[in-house]
Amino acid sequence: MKRNLRENTGSIRAKHEIQHSQTIARSDPELIWNWDTPAGRLRAKRRAELITKGSRLGPGIRALEIGCGTGMFTEMFATSGANLTAVDISLDLLKKAQARNLPPDRVLFLEKRIEDYDTDVSFDAVIGSSVLHHLDIETALIKIYSLLRPGGFMCFTEPNMLNPQVFIERKFRFLLPCLWYVSEDETAIARWKFRDLLIKTGFEKIEIMPFDWLHPATPLPLIRMFSNIGKLLENTPILREFAGSLYIQCRRPPS
Repeated sequence: MKRNLRENTGSIRAKHEIQHSQTIARSDPELIWNWDTPAGRLRAKRRAELITKGSRLGPGIRALEIGCGTGMFTEMFATSGANLTAVDISLDLLKKAQARNLPPDRVLFLEKRIEDYDTDVSFDAVIGSSVLHHLDIETALIKIYSLLRPGGFMCFTEPNMLNPQVFIERKFRFLLPCLWYVSEDETAIARWKFRDLLIKTGFEKIEIMPFDWLHPATPLPLIRMFSNIGKLLENTPILREFAGSLYIQCRRPPS
């Protein structure tokens, strides 16, 4: 009964996410998600570099990207030379991703809910940016574990629940109409609780690092100064816990 309840809840969540993505897709998704500003583009580039390095992307590596959306991060991951399967639940967003015309011999886009993705392929890496918090996290982690080959890496960047802005967006969405861009079921990651879930699922070599103090609305002349301040805060105990995002890397045991 518990499994059936979880599956029903997951289906409802998926329906909500599809409806929300249709609203997002009618506008400018990358602007809504704060990637299409000078500071936002720097933040996206840094995330892509962290994930690329953490998941060991490169020629010959087979990687699964969950929640690829418009394909903005897919395009950056593809520069590594890895073979990418990029899935998203939203056909509206996938059409924008497919319009990027990435190399078809190395990049495959699929309209797929990750919980329903069945394949005989084992991936060297499962990756994504700002997607796990849209899912039933415990179910998603079990699925990711099953899709990884032994020794394969999982690597994501996710919003940090301890960040004041993220906390307000998730906890007070229904009170503030200006937060319409936050879908009704999405949450954020609390890193110590998430570490416990990773251990419970069977992952090892776990690293969860708070990072990112550069706000996407930062004016161009101030980006360098605030980037330097952010790097200082990222290395300051206690304060670092309130950064905007979490970098998550772990591994399925080799045996």
